[in-house]
Amino acid sequence: MSDLRDAVRDATRVLNEAGVGSPEHDAVALAAHALGVDSSEVRRRMILGGSEPEGYAALVAERASRVPLQHLTGRAWFRGLELEVGPGVFVPRPETEVVAGWAIDAVTECVEVGVAEPVVIDLCTGSGAIALAIKSEVPDARVHAVEVSDLAVAWAQRNRERLGLDVEIVHGDAVTAFEELAEVDVVVSNPPYIPTTAEPIDPEVRDHDPHVALYGGSEDGLAIPRLVAGRAAELLRSGGVLVMEHADSQGESLPAALRATGSWSHVEDRLDLTGRPRATVAIRA
Repeated sequence: MSDLRDAVRDATRVLNEAGVGSPEHDAVALAAHALGVDSSEVRRRMILGGSEPEGYAALVAERASRVPLQHLTGRAWFRGLELEVGPGVFVPRPETEVVAGWAIDAVTECVEVGVAEPVVIDLCTGSGAIALAIKSEVPDARVHAVEVSDLAVAWAQRNRERLGLDVEIVHGDAVTAFEELAEVDVVVSNPPYIPTTAEPIDPEVRDHDPHVALYGGSEDGLAIPRLVAGRAAELLRSGGVLVMEHADSQGESLPAALRATGSWSHVEDRLDLTGRPRATVAIRA
């Protein structure tokens, strides 16, 4: 068994050669998972002369084959929440944390103007990341979420139970969900939006994320987002807010599609922290 510092350095080199975008981070994260500690403890043991954990080389080999890091550790962090993820569910992305933040801002504004329990719906919830983050950060909100994939619903419900957050999570079609609800305050969605003619570059996405969570049902990728936005318009009260994530190539096409419906009094597109178009925010007419 080799020295931990040497093992992590070797793993970083292997992952870098395999094209992994964050080789050193992932090498440390896998060591932390194998040791059952956090990353800061791994770095401490690297300085003090710890030993390579059992099974570490196998984990590194799997990551080098481009199995997602989160599938190997079973964990993904999202706005301070530790979520369980794995095969069958879309792994939440850091850029979606910003989208969730815009939805949280809209819910918070409702509270500030006197709405005691804002009603929020997350259409296409996946792992439950956005819905659970909203409930965690705005506890007075009544949060509902829907997901069409039975595997993803199971992950979302597992995360809800593990975190102890009171969010309704149902298995169903986002386009017809929640017929019993109306006059909703905020709808948020990270729908499938990749054009059907495109193929994700990263093997982690192409080979491991469920296709039902990726492809938007048309050459422009907007067939499903349009339908989801239409359902949002039916659910929202006048003045209610829709926050919808999209591909960075859809910063003009999705807002234009929403404006064309006449359902929205104001439509704007917003940039993420890298300056790329990331989400459309619309106000119900």
